[in-house]
Amino acid sequence: MSRWFAPGRINLIGEHTDYNDGFVLPLALAMGCTTTLSPAADGWTVVSAQTDGEVEVEPSGLADRPDVPDWTTYVLGALWLLRDDGVEVPPLRIEVDSDVPTGAGLSSSAALVCSVVCALDDHLGLDLGPAGLLALSRRVENDAVGAATGGMDQLVSLRGEAGHALFCDMRDLTSQPVPFDPAASGLTLLVVDTRAPHRHADGEYAARRQGCEEAARRLGVTALRDVTASGLDEALGRLDDDELRRYVRHVVTEDARVLEAVEVMRGGRLDELGPLLTASHASMRDDFRITVPEVDTAAEALLSAGAVGSRMTGGGFGGCVIGLVPADSVDAAGDVVRRAFADAGFGEPTVFTAASEAGARRLEA
Repeated sequence: MSRWFAPGRINLIGEHTDYNDGFVLPLALAMGCTTTLSPAADGWTVVSAQTDGEVEVEPSGLADRPDVPDWTTYVLGALWLLRDDGVEVPPLRIEVDSDVPTGAGLSSSAALVCSVVCALDDHLGLDLGPAGLLALSRRVENDAVGAATGGMDQLVSLRGEAGHALFCDMRDLTSQPVPFDPAASGLTLLVVDTRAPHRHADGEYAARRQGCEEAARRLGVTALRDVTASGLDEALGRLDDDELRRYVRHVVTEDARVLEAVEVMRGGRLDELGPLLTASHASMRDDFRITVPEVDTAAEALLSAGAVGSRMTGGGFGGCVIGLVPADSVDAAGDVVRRAFADAGFGEPTVFTAASEAGARRLEA
């Protein structure tokens, strides 16, 4: 039997830059998904602690995959792909249990996929190594699930380090730990799960990605990461589509904010991270246009409660907002957010603190 845990994540800064070959700065969370893998008599059986019943299928590849509930695709995807790669995957029972809230923008999907991939690698003795684990987990989401994600979520779920954020270059998939200790600066990372229903998230996400790729094509660059901050005005002047101009402005300025965030964090100047978070939120709201009223309300409420900075985290159109809040104001900040939601007629949000934890790891059976 093999038992593995992989965490969800918060992205401190660097939104929609991953699929533009840019920079991101996520951290792994304490919450995540545990996968327990054990031999079976025949077939593949998938069980979730969050769903009633079991799903049993005959082994197959991706091309002849059976019709299964959507959530099981995140589990079975790795098995289908390994079969297609020529790996003999024996009968298995796969049990998953996650405490990452779905739809919150904390990457419950990457936690699920990465825990399954790591458990399979261990149980089957594949010895995929860091690069192979990342590649397979990305293929599950991109090819089996059909989600056009950029790879950041899987990267930090696999490689996160406690007490650190993970500075990732999404062009070459290298990563470097960056110290993240809010308490040393008298701050706390506060998370507001707005519980806002995602509005057209899948189609809008794909539209943003396609728009960024089209803008890069028109500008004659491989990806928008190749447009520098100093060359932004010149690049914008070459585009006659206002929507594409907004996309480019967000991605280029967001990459610059990530690089500045890494610099101030390495220098122990965490209070200087706050304005970067707030500027990132404004860019997502005004240029990339991926926020919704609930997340804007949460971000504004945190600032009014004394946060040094706040921003939406995740792909957008719902989900969570983070704020760096003075440690002695955490409870009061939560109250301010809840009152703001009540005044706006929104449902009550969930508010909790978070810290950076380790990435995927084997658990004792």
